[in-house]
Amino acid sequence: MYIRTRLSVMMFLQFFIWGAWYVTVGNYMKAHDMFGQVSWAYTVGPIAAIISPFFLGIVADRFFATERVLASMHLLGAVAMFAAPFVAESGPWFLIGALFIHMLAYMPTLGLTNTLAFHNIENQEEDFPFIRVFGTIGWIAANWVVSKWLNGDETAVQFYVTGIAGVILAVYSITLPHTPPPAAGKKALLREILGVDALRLLREWSFTVFIVGSFLICIPLAAYFAYAPVYAGKVGFKDIAFVMSSGQISEIVFMLLMPWFFRRLGVKWMLIVGMLAWVVRYGLFAAADDDNIRWMIFLGILLHGICYDFFFVTGFIYTDKKCTKEIRGQAQGLLVLVTQGLGLGIGAQIVGRLVATYTHGEPPVTDWGSFWLVPTIMAGVVMLVFAALFHDRGDSSEKTGTPTEDSPS
Repeated sequence: MYIRTRLSVMMFLQFFIWGAWYVTVGNYMKAHDMFGQVSWAYTVGPIAAIISPFFLGIVADRFFATERVLASMHLLGAVAMFAAPFVAESGPWFLIGALFIHMLAYMPTLGLTNTLAFHNIENQEEDFPFIRVFGTIGWIAANWVVSKWLNGDETAVQFYVTGIAGVILAVYSITLPHTPPPAAGKKALLREILGVDALRLLREWSFTVFIVGSFLICIPLAAYFAYAPVYAGKVGFKDIAFVMSSGQISEIVFMLLMPWFFRRLGVKWMLIVGMLAWVVRYGLFAAADDDNIRWMIFLGILLHGICYDFFFVTGFIYTDKKCTKEIRGQAQGLLVLVTQGLGLGIGAQIVGRLVATYTHGEPPVTDWGSFWLVPTIMAGVVMLVFAALFHDRGDSSEKTGTPTEDSPS
């Protein structure tokens, strides 16, 4: 329990940092005449996520203890956030540059915190959801502090709160349980540095379908992160981050119920239910536009708990069970690359162009109903294809280093 408590505090601070600015930066940019570059603010994180697995393969799995790497990364990210409001005065691209530096430091820590937690717990299905739920609580707390307490949805206060939290976590990381690099002392091979060893997992049919499905479902997901807060403001919601945090509150409920659902649904149906929740959410957003029906939008926000827990958290656990401890960091990094990196990165650019396509007139007005219909259809198609192709035979290959050869039939 002591170790779980320590890891829970780590998760709280980890996601407090992200939640303090990620929900509201679009509103900040719109208030400062930078709305045209919002999609780029949500692209720098995915670019950083693409780079982070290489960093994990070079540093975290081989040379330095995980807790020390965490401390260094969060300190660097904090400095970038303190600088963000000052460089923003020179134009939107300077702000985006500061956000990019922050995300280059932050994205590796997503995989590192998972790696550190899995290294120090024995039962992933029972212990990890309990620990991870404090990350959700941290995100909610950040939204409430920035939006409801400091009224910072459109101000630079969100960047200062992020920087302060980064410094606190940097100091706290040093005190975490010592987690040595799993590949310490081994000869540094190029394939390991580049994370190629984790690609062996793709020889298993079910894992390949999971990775491809994760990539594709994250493309429409970019629409929610980048534009749902702006859309909520359009229909009349106030204290946007506070309202959006309702999704994380539902996330807590479903996170605590995950062990029960795991036993009854299994991995495949957990993932499918998560995808279905995305389809329903985007459909509610599309239907709500003409009459600004707030209850539909609020219900769509509440579905975030199922969307995130049933797909992403299940995905973290599924990935850990499919790999050996020697490539745990690489495997988690691969998942971050295809979801937070390629999926959200490509998605951010696509939805940015979609918003431009459906925005007309002077002053500009966006046809949000047509916009939200696109991710609804895409998520639905991905869900159906995934349901047809994903057939996992269980955990016969766990920790052996040799994936099983599953048949697609």
